[in-house]
Amino acid sequence: MSERSSNLFARARARIPGGVNSPVRAFRAVGGEPFFVDRAQGSHVWTIDGVELVDYVGSWGPAILGHAPAVVSDALRAAALNGASFGIPNPLEVEMAELICAWMPSIEKVRMVNSGTEATMSCLRLARGFTGRDKIIKFAGCYHGHADSLLVKAGSGPLTHGKPDSAGIPRSLAEQTIVLPFNNVEAVHAAFRENKDQIAAIIVEPIPANAGLFFPRQNFLDQLQNECAANGALLIFDEVMTGFRVAPGGAQQLYGIRPDLTALGKIIGGGLPVGAFGGRSEIMDQLSPDGPVYQAGTLSGNPLAMAGGLAQLRQLEQIDGWKLLEERGAELETALQSLISNKALTFYRVGSMFCLFFASGPIFDLDSAQRSDTNEFTKFFHFCLDAGVYFPPSQFETAFLSTAHSAMDIDRTITVMREALAKL
Repeated sequence: MSERSSNLFARARARIPGGVNSPVRAFRAVGGEPFFVDRAQGSHVWTIDGVELVDYVGSWGPAILGHAPAVVSDALRAAALNGASFGIPNPLEVEMAELICAWMPSIEKVRMVNSGTEATMSCLRLARGFTGRDKIIKFAGCYHGHADSLLVKAGSGPLTHGKPDSAGIPRSLAEQTIVLPFNNVEAVHAAFRENKDQIAAIIVEPIPANAGLFFPRQNFLDQLQNECAANGALLIFDEVMTGFRVAPGGAQQLYGIRPDLTALGKIIGGGLPVGAFGGRSEIMDQLSPDGPVYQAGTLSGNPLAMAGGLAQLRQLEQIDGWKLLEERGAELETALQSLISNKALTFYRVGSMFCLFFASGPIFDLDSAQRSDTNEFTKFFHFCLDAGVYFPPSQFETAFLSTAHSAMDIDRTITVMREALAKL
């Protein structure tokens, strides 16, 4: 890091906890200090030191068209001229609701919020209010934001009730969360058996993307749906990352599942803070002002976020962005698989989301992901960063392509990765 960035980080640490406003940005998992971005365009970012990087973080998923696409910038500019926030209904939030419901048939009604955490938190409150039950099931390795009920992880066994995974969370609340291994259907059966008529919902990332990237085994998601239906619980898909990225209808389109509730975010804001949650009308109608489950937000349905998100989604549809993203992803995967064929490395990809694990496969849950050699990943990360390619600064994060990534970007990335792997 240059003296300029180091000085800025020192100033940040003096006034911002850890010097960052979200922990992973601090580079604690890979060592060193973070860089500061001056501007971004397309598939590239430029640091305040004038260093140009090919970016595979993409604001952690929202930048599916790349950074500052003209169609989104124009929409934001036009919306801003009419006012940045009203606290009054505006036409754009109705248009967004209609588009979401059209693209995701499981969602009959939707409410806009301001973050993915707010979306998942609201799903849990709604599920508890609808079912009259308190307990939830989540899976180790699936991250659903930092709401109290969700910041827990497994204890000594798959049926152990959670203990707080953060200071400040009451143990009594964490005990309402049951954490199970992903892809373990028997553990799900046992949890319902041991907690009869107490479980309100299962919440799951249908494609876990917060412990690296791995996939549900065949019929795993179907079995979750069947368990919920048989036991009067709701199935909640956290599609904050996968929604509108892996397909127009998200992961639920890929796997043919209709969850009861879905949490969304990222792409639907065009780069602005946003979230949404929706599902069956009979469940959503339990929300205030129609029902007894309270939820509110001053900036929900913000006109800038709605304008940017609508512009981005419509552009994706117009250019068949998912086809382009699949082509770019396949180019990267084909080239990379040839590089790692004889190494203890595992590469997983779905569409424009990918992860290189520094571990032999298969990887199918948190425990198998944690076999990764994080020291080797750290060396790989810094080599790539120094060579002008920026991957997420943690082994346990997912990287993202955008429609702005060119064949030249892919070629350059493969060259850098080849050199990095040769050094290890």
